[in-house]
Amino acid sequence: MTDDPLVGRPRRRDARDERLVEAARLGDHAAFTTLLRRHDDQMRALAWSVLRDRAAMDDVLQDAYLKAYRNLDRFRGDARFSTWLHRIVYRSCLDHVRRRREVVGLTDDAEPPAPGRPQGDVDERLALEQALAGLDPETAAALVLVDRDGHSYEEAGHVLGIPAGTVASRLHRGRRALRAVLDPTRSDRHGEIR
Repeated sequence: MTDDPLVGRPRRRDARDERLVEAARLGDHAAFTTLLRRHDDQMRALAWSVLRDRAAMDDVLQDAYLKAYRNLDRFRGDARFSTWLHRIVYRSCLDHVRRRREVVGLTDDAEPPAPGRPQGDVDERLALEQALAGLDPETAAALVLVDRDGHSYEEAGHVLGIPAGTVASRLHRGRRALRAVLDPTRSDRHGEIR
């Protein structure tokens, strides 16, 4: 990977995840459960950014985790386990949206999914959640992967199935849209950020 700030920061492999993956491949169910627990908050944030429906999120995550378990032998280790799992969750979310043909992001349920996160400013967090809900799912997912979870552009591109440059474009467009909603005093009449 590169240290170019436009591409994202390099990420190291997680040795603990690698040991857990190997143990899970050998039939250790507890190791796989530990892997899922380690990454569940990130997967929930990604699924929430696409689905905006708690029941659908829970169903899709259950399905995605089962797919990951059944296909663990296909994990080659080219990417980190969390990146591989993000991709499965993201594709499962898109499959759900396509099957149900739901209008994503227009639900009234704005409660964020990550339990145990510090409260912070509730109004600000809810405003951010509502602003994210107004974005298309692909842009929202890119923002969650890079800005919240700290993935590089390349890793996010791998999860989303797009080039790193497209991730950068979605991030730019998404950040600009969020600023226009969250701080309208900085936007001119055309929605451009000053």
